[in-house]
Amino acid sequence: MVPDPALRPSSDLGSAEPSTLLAALLANYDDLVGYVQRRFGASGLARDVVHEACLQILTRPAKPAYAPLGLLRRMLHNLAVDHCRRRDVRQSHELSCAPEDLPDVASEAADPARALDARREFAVLVRAIESLPERCREVFVLHKIHGLPQAEVAALLHVSTQTIEKHLRRGVQACCTQLSAAGFRQ
Repeated sequence: MVPDPALRPSSDLGSAEPSTLLAALLANYDDLVGYVQRRFGASGLARDVVHEACLQILTRPAKPAYAPLGLLRRMLHNLAVDHCRRRDVRQSHELSCAPEDLPDVASEAADPARALDARREFAVLVRAIESLPERCREVFVLHKIHGLPQAEVAALLHVSTQTIEKHLRRGVQACCTQLSAAGFRQ
C-alpha cells in the first residue's frame, strides 16, 4: 500500500497539513505492520502491536499531528519493545519454575498436624511464662520476647546483670520443664 503523500512529514512543519493519528494508522496499516515486522521479526507480534496502538489512539482524544507517521513509528517501536520485555519476563519466570527444580517433598508449612502442634507448644510456653514470679516473668519477657539486651533490662529494672541472668535461667528452666511435661522435645 502506498502511503498518502499528505500524511508524510514535511521539512517545514508549519506548512504541513495536520492529520490525526488514527487516520494515519488506517491509511498506512500494512506499511506500519511491515515496519514492526522488519524491526522485530514476528508478524503476529507486528499485528498485535499495531492493534494495541489503535486501541490506545481510540481511547485518547484525537489531536492533530504534523508528522503522524513518525509519531506512529515511535509509538509502535515502544509498544513492540514493551511486548518483547513482557515476553522475556514471562519466559524467565516459566524457566525458573521448571518441574524438575521443585522439591520432591511437600512443604511442612502446609501440614495441618504440624500447625496444631505449634499452637499447642505455644500454649504450653505461654502457661509456663505466666506461671513465673512477677519479676522473673518481667525480665524473661523483656529479654526473650522484646529482645532487649540484658544490660538494658538491668538498667530499666534497677537490678544487677547477675540478677537478670538468674531470672533468665529460672524462666528458661520453667519453659523446658513445661515443654517436657507436655511431651515436646527441646
